[in-house]
Amino acid sequence: MCYIEKYINPFTDYGFKKIFGDMENTELLRSLINDILGLEGKNQIETIIFKNGELLPDSPEDRKAIFDLYCIDENGSEFIVELQKVYQEHFQSRALYYTTFPIQEQAIRGTWNFHLTPIYFIGLLNFEVERFKHRPQYLHHGKITDINTKEVMYDNLNMIYVEIPKLKKEKEELNSHLEWWLYVFQNLNKLQDIPQKLKGDVIEKAFERAEFLKLPKVEQDKYHKNLKVYRDLINSIDTARKEGLEEGIEKGIEQGIEKGIEQEKQESKKKIIEIAKSLLDILDSETIALKTGLSIEDIEVLRE
Repeated sequence: MCYIEKYINPFTDYGFKKIFGDMENTELLRSLINDILGLEGKNQIETIIFKNGELLPDSPEDRKAIFDLYCIDENGSEFIVELQKVYQEHFQSRALYYTTFPIQEQAIRGTWNFHLTPIYFIGLLNFEVERFKHRPQYLHHGKITDINTKEVMYDNLNMIYVEIPKLKKEKEELNSHLEWWLYVFQNLNKLQDIPQKLKGDVIEKAFERAEFLKLPKVEQDKYHKNLKVYRDLINSIDTARKEGLEEGIEKGIEQGIEKGIEQEKQESKKKIIEIAKSLLDILDSETIALKTGLSIEDIEVLRE
């Protein structure tokens, strides 16, 4: 008998947008953002309006940006919320590049005094950032600061990373609403029942949206296709890592590590290219590049 998970996986594109991308009901996304920003009481975000998740550059030859979720609150603050399922070498650079699009959008044609409303890039990461691996904290909130005094030089550009795997707690040990959100990310598709602590909480609605058998048949099929892409990507990276490390062990510690890393990169890219090929008929080049980490040029070569 084929086992069907009761709840969909929130690390898939479909699962993430099913739970947080409802334009008619933004309660779950608002709760998550408020928790990440530590906003309470009267300071909490009350309303969110979704904006177009695909922004075009000024010149046709430049790269466009495709966001998972892009929205604005009642005060005009703009939020880019990105789910990053697997490690990407230049993720922080891509995150910074993405913030340039809402900055340019605020440039009113004609007279403009260069006033910018706050912009938040929120990266929900299913991996640990290399430069933060020595830190136990899973939440990082960066602004432009003076490197000598550590004082904030500019408030309106916010880079926020949430390293979800760093939360290593059982549900009995969770001590904040944000930690419950991260627990749900890690465990939703493994659970059969809603934890008692979440009964009556806004997070309970995430379980309701994520219940697989309540989805229309066409949506179930869409999720299964998306889940396969996600699993293939994870398996390819895990296999490449294992093969690279095994090769490294066989060749000796110092030489093996170097060769293992190179082998890992080459094998991983081969497998990711195969995944990209399978997506050519169903996704555009920018989206495939975003999900696989390949460049748009690589995708175009595959199309040719």
